[in-house]
Amino acid sequence: MIHNLLIMKFGGTSMGSADRMRVAAQICADAARTRPVAVVVSAMSKVTDLLLSTLRAAEEGDRDGVKENIRIIEKRHIDTCRELLPVPKQESVLAAIRTLIEEFERLSSGILMLAERPPRSVDEALSIGERLSATLIAAHLDATGTPALAINAREVIVTDSIFGNANPLMDLTAERAAKILQPKLLAGVIPVVTGFNGATADGRPTTLGRGGSDFSASILASALNASELWIWTDVDGIMSADPRLVPDAAVLDVVTYREAAELAYNGAKVLHPRTIAPLVDKGIPVWSKNSFNLAAPGTKIAAIAEGNGPRAVTSMSNVALISIEPASPAINGTMLMGRVLEALGRANAEVLAFTSSSYQQSFCFLIRKDEVDISLASLKAELSLELAHEYVHPIQVDDNVGLLAVVGEGMAGHPGLAGRVFTAISADNVNIIAIAQGSSELTISIVVRRDGLERAVKAVHAECKMGVKGGPLPPSNL
Repeated sequence: MIHNLLIMKFGGTSMGSADRMRVAAQICADAARTRPVAVVVSAMSKVTDLLLSTLRAAEEGDRDGVKENIRIIEKRHIDTCRELLPVPKQESVLAAIRTLIEEFERLSSGILMLAERPPRSVDEALSIGERLSATLIAAHLDATGTPALAINAREVIVTDSIFGNANPLMDLTAERAAKILQPKLLAGVIPVVTGFNGATADGRPTTLGRGGSDFSASILASALNASELWIWTDVDGIMSADPRLVPDAAVLDVVTYREAAELAYNGAKVLHPRTIAPLVDKGIPVWSKNSFNLAAPGTKIAAIAEGNGPRAVTSMSNVALISIEPASPAINGTMLMGRVLEALGRANAEVLAFTSSSYQQSFCFLIRKDEVDISLASLKAELSLELAHEYVHPIQVDDNVGLLAVVGEGMAGHPGLAGRVFTAISADNVNIIAIAQGSSELTISIVVRRDGLERAVKAVHAECKMGVKGGPLPPSNL
């Protein structure tokens, strides 16, 4: 076992240019002077989107679009290489970049010929972005005197075969990590591991889903029994609200694992919701830090015994509310809900909020807007008989909505808090469309009209005094 291991993950903006890679590399080098360090990196900012756009163009038969996008991707990485590395070190890295670009070109050509995007090919193609950035920063670290080696996570992280949103097989991953990463760490070499991707036990490439580089880092932290995980982004830490919406939003010094997961799940762009799960059992703390502001202490995410009520309010505008209502009392509402949830599961859609009516057996749920089409297709297939015979009313979709979520451990100790939150929102002339709250009272989810979302967030933040230094006031003062 490696003692006092630090895992550091750098996001797309921290990898976004030669200058940002220099900063990230210096952070790694400084830490590696006193303890073993392993690094996980994202693709350069916007590169994954460009890769995905290229695959879509290939599926549509847009050969010129594919060619132009590949040219842009290649040029960006070649330019970064030439700016980042000394001339004697450039030749081998430029060759590696071109090899990876050729691999992506081959995959794109296959999609062009097929006129479709097989999930396995998409996963293999999308990992190219992380492989390119890992190659660049590892070469820079090595060139500046800190031994480092780029490693494709496909060699280390073993997953199931759910392409596009794979789940890690932790026992196998721990075995691979011990075999591949530990010897390098013991030799004083920094492994620079690609985020976002892995492979099945028989070697088929997979990806870990939206924001999967954070998840990659926590998987490796757990597999290697790391002492800490630092996630470097472009914000000072986890905040009480989006500062673009709430100017007096404050950085939270510390949050619990559950608070962090709920905030991420409900729209806070600090880490991926699944990041927390591999760390909880082993009690590995996570720090959210800003690579653009090294003086900021960041936010610590750890096991904390006591909650202090509402800590933060987060929001999402790229959502849609889907409503389903039985037209006949012969329909068992509970069974219908179960079938609907199964259909959403098959569509790999995340349900952000769910609420129902006990008498009419109608219910509604909130999903991300980019998951609406595939969700509707799955729902209509599942309920085809009921819809055809009008046992169920036509499925309604409302995309003029937004979600806000109030998150905090210990909200149950604040009597009347939910009522005060609803009153504050209504007092600002914002209509509440749907409400969902779990039995743990960790999160209150509220759906409002999109044009009132910003006002609602500000109203809740002010009502709960979240911008107050040290967090919300004690229950007796709320």
